[in-house]
Amino acid sequence: MARLTKKQKEAVAKIEKDKLYSIDEASALIKEITNTKFDASVDLAVRLGVDPRKANQMVRGVVSLPHGTGKDMKVLALVTPDKEAEAKEAGADYVGLDEYLDKIKGGWTDVDVIITMPSVMGKLGPLGRILGPRGLMPNPKTGTVTMDVSKAVTEVKAGKIDFKVDKTGIVHAAIGKASFSADKIAGNANELLHTLIKLKPTAAKGTYMKSIFMSSTMSPSVAIDPKAVIQ
Repeated sequence: MARLTKKQKEAVAKIEKDKLYSIDEASALIKEITNTKFDASVDLAVRLGVDPRKANQMVRGVVSLPHGTGKDMKVLALVTPDKEAEAKEAGADYVGLDEYLDKIKGGWTDVDVIITMPSVMGKLGPLGRILGPRGLMPNPKTGTVTMDVSKAVTEVKAGKIDFKVDKTGIVHAAIGKASFSADKIAGNANELLHTLIKLKPTAAKGTYMKSIFMSSTMSPSVAIDPKAVIQ
């Protein structure tokens, strides 16, 4: 293992070994142990008692973080000409169709979210191998394939994120920035955790929320007591 820097050692020393923190305590502690020169991202990693290989135990969804993500989400709206003005007005960073499809074919993926319409999805199929691995493929389940382009763009800009359990049963999500107040970090964390509880598959057996860890970019992880989340 790489040697810890002085600041990293100080951060680790502030976390009590084997202690499970409440969400409020963890949010305050993360602010205390984050020493990056840039505004670090705050992330949650939630291990769920599900088998993601089984379709009836797949957990995916969207959540609107009450305090936003703290990140300026770059949105590409792949729309027909009649929807272009609507997308631009809602705040989409890039708006168009064929020219952007060509750019993506050439390997361009410098966006955070792609929003499109049902009639355009057929053109996106061949780009699945580029967009899929980057988590950029629009999906009706996450509200990114819709006729209401304006609403979809506005929601993403306001802090709507989508999440999906990975093949090891963990949901990773960025829930804010270290510059947020501890209250805002906790508010966003609670919103995500409560959404996950609502999405518990009926086929999932045993403990649903097995572990919850909060961390920021380059900080150690803080363990949160799953029992502290109202289930």
